[in-house]
Amino acid sequence: MEKQKEKISIVLVDDHQLFREGVRRILEMEDDFVVVGEGSDGSEAAHLAEIHKPNVLLMDINMPNVNGVSASEDVIEASPQTRVIILSIHDDEGYVYRTLRSGASGYLLKEMGGTELVEAVRVVARGGAYIHPKVTGKLIDEFRRLSEQEESADRSVGIDDSHMLDPRIIDTLTRRELEVLQLMAEGKSNRAIGEYLFISEKTVKNHVSSILQKLNVQDRTQAVVISIKNGWVKL
Repeated sequence: MEKQKEKISIVLVDDHQLFREGVRRILEMEDDFVVVGEGSDGSEAAHLAEIHKPNVLLMDINMPNVNGVSASEDVIEASPQTRVIILSIHDDEGYVYRTLRSGASGYLLKEMGGTELVEAVRVVARGGAYIHPKVTGKLIDEFRRLSEQEESADRSVGIDDSHMLDPRIIDTLTRRELEVLQLMAEGKSNRAIGEYLFISEKTVKNHVSSILQKLNVQDRTQAVVISIKNGWVKL
């Protein structure tokens, strides 16, 4: 008898009931997802996490009493195994920084489609991180600006780039993987990469998984950051 796949348990916290119901319908269309609890304010998030111990807690960033950023720390303290994804209408990198500092593993824009939402939940549930591609581009720009400042300061005191990875690592990537890595750095989603390269989204996911394994990183954001630092992609 085939062993039943373990489901990914999810808690939703958003003060807009109609939006919450829409997200729930999208998630429950997946056979391996189960929504185990719902709340309408950040003050409820930690309690829900403690009761249900979900794999993932999806939470709005803007709520009346306790916002998602403040609630994230409480959720992680109440249920350390729960990974938090923040939902937001803001694509400003400042919000993302505050979210990641709070311990969240994902930052999604509410404008994203259902397919991307499902992909993000799966990535985060597996232990990775997921930043909406539209925001990733802004983060990369800010990272590059800070890196240039850091390099300038290092040169002024004679510090070399000893943090750079072995350049031979890039030789392990295939031509197609290099193309996918470049498009990841440009902030494209798996679907957009597939459309650009005329390959299926499943094939893109396989390429991304191979890239992460070869670079020894947990998620695509780390892969992009390392690639920028080592000059493997062009921006």
